[in-house]
Formats: sequence, structure tokens, C-alpha cells
Amino acid sequence: MAIIAFNITYARAQTLTDGPQLAKDNICMGCHQIDKTRVGPPFAAVAERYVAGGQPMVNYLANSIRKGGRGRWGAVPMPAQPQVTEEEATALATWILSLASPAK
Repeated sequence: MAIIAFNITYARAQTLTDGPQLAKDNICMGCHQIDKTRVGPPFAAVAERYVAGGQPMVNYLANSIRKGGRGRWGAVPMPAQPQVTEEEATALATWILSLASPAK
């Protein structure tokens, strides 16, 4: 039984390290793309705007994912995504920030 629990935990950890798949699984890609505007801003633009804030921005973005927001990117509000767990939101936020262009 312990082996099964380990495998589930390992599989869950693997999912959380795969940002694009996590974004697809949570329907993020319905409104966002990595480098093109759709309904919401591209993830790369979000990364560019917030990456300089460091670790506090991971928490900020994770909170925005779960609770939604408005007015930061124009007239269309981001609806709350309460089905996304805190763990998933943190993983998504970390991945999104990783998309920022390296400093030149």
C-alpha cells in the first residue's frame, strides 16, 4: 500500500512541474496563450510584468489565479478559479514567471 501512495505522490509532483500541462488541465489556455493575446494577456507578458518582484509575485499571481482580478490588463476581468488548488496555483505562477526573457 505504501508503494501505491508513493507512486500517486510522485505522479502528482510530476504534474505540478509540467506548467503547460497544468495550464491545459485547468483550462487556463481557454483565455491565455504563452506568447499571444487571446481573451487574457499572454503568459509571457504576465511574466515580464511581474518577474522583477521575485518570490512575492509567485504568491500574488497564485492568489490572482484562485480569486480572480480586474483592471490589471484591461476591461475584461479574470474570473476566479477556485477549482485550482493552492498547490496548483503556486506551480502555475512559478511556471508563468519562468517565461520571462532573461535579463540582457
